[in-house]
Amino acid sequence: MKAVIQRALNASVQVDGNVVGKIQGGLMVLLGVAKGDDESDVGYLVEKIQTLRIFADDRGKMNRSLIDVGGAVLLVSQFTLLGRTTNGRRPGFDDAASPDHAKRLYEQVAAQLRERGTRVETGMFAADMQVSLVNDGPVTFVLDSREGVGSGSRS
Repeated sequence: MKAVIQRALNASVQVDGNVVGKIQGGLMVLLGVAKGDDESDVGYLVEKIQTLRIFADDRGKMNRSLIDVGGAVLLVSQFTLLGRTTNGRRPGFDDAASPDHAKRLYEQVAAQLRERGTRVETGMFAADMQVSLVNDGPVTFVLDSREGVGSGSRS
């Protein structure tokens, strides 16, 4: 599972001209689910999203987490994070999970964040979305659950 997390002053997502998710302060999370991802990947990313210390403290140092600042998450599915661009000019998406599997894990990420006290807004899975973001910093990180779950024995 891959996630691009961006510290956001505000962020929103629209579908067919209607706002379906919006936050003021927190993290924009673009999430891609790969073949073979499971609940352990969900748990790893949820923990990182909530506890990574990427918000400024009183001295301007990145010492505070999403939990510490009471921030929200705007979670948007993005299978293109699994795109391979090494061969030719057209990206390949063979590494992306099937839509049913990806949707299930995407929904689990949202549910677990909520269960742990984070306000979560979402995009609309598999829809054509327009995403707006004011990136604070800018601060952006790429998380890959396969770099952190278990011993890295999965292919």
